[in-house]
Amino acid sequence: MSTSLPTFAGYGLGLRREHYRDFLDTRVRADFVEVISENFMVEGGQPRHILRRIRERYPVVLHGVSMSIGSADGLKTEYLRKLKSLADEIEPLFVSDHLSWSRIDRFNSHDLLPVPYTEEALDIVCANIHRAQEVLGRAMLFENPSSYIVFGDAAMTEWEFLDAMSKRTGCGLLLDVNNIFVSATNHGFDAHAYLRGIPADRVRQIHLAGHSAGSELLIDTHDSPVSDEVWALYAKAIALTGPVATMIERDGNIPPLKDLLDELAIARSIGDIDAWARKAMAA
Repeated sequence: MSTSLPTFAGYGLGLRREHYRDFLDTRVRADFVEVISENFMVEGGQPRHILRRIRERYPVVLHGVSMSIGSADGLKTEYLRKLKSLADEIEPLFVSDHLSWSRIDRFNSHDLLPVPYTEEALDIVCANIHRAQEVLGRAMLFENPSSYIVFGDAAMTEWEFLDAMSKRTGCGLLLDVNNIFVSATNHGFDAHAYLRGIPADRVRQIHLAGHSAGSELLIDTHDSPVSDEVWALYAKAIALTGPVATMIERDGNIPPLKDLLDELAIARSIGDIDAWARKAMAA
């Protein structure tokens, strides 16, 4: 298995059905696209055909939502087989999933459920990551979750868990800046302390997205533009990580492609400003 983590500094979009034709017929100003792995984990068919055509024009990231890396009963062999087949064909920039669980035995929540930040959970998560990476033959990225509850018996913070997880397994991190903001607001921790605690050298990709306000909590809905607070936090994050693959994620209220490209231009400008600042400091 290759344990090296490739690097890629560019700006991309989550590929959604509403914009397939734009990406197939025109040259969109995006450096890569990200797709939901499970939507293409079928042999043949129109979805796979479209993805192959997109891959001829843009680098692709495969982002999963149901590996269930926190499941105590391990990973599903058939799932890993299908994901490996897709990855071998598409040759993605990265293969990623979430630090969460959604399945145990025959139960599937179809949601990203939180992992308790305990030593026992860390052992389970790391064992599952080792298996996934061995089957896929590559190091994966795992995304920090948004959360709405905390476990009373937590032995470490979320950022300490991610740090230990990446060191034990060699996996990389997909840093979702919106999720940090949502969770920090919901639970009252310092988002900047979170960023300082993340192993910046293990971050290979950043997600930016919008959220919604519930009656008591912020909800990670991906159905609105990136907020000013998240843009400010992104500037702090990119200053720590340096140039990494950054993308806008939108799953609901899908706007015209131009609106997403305008948001992506903001990300580019923040990244460019930070790059110039680092060069000036080094001079």
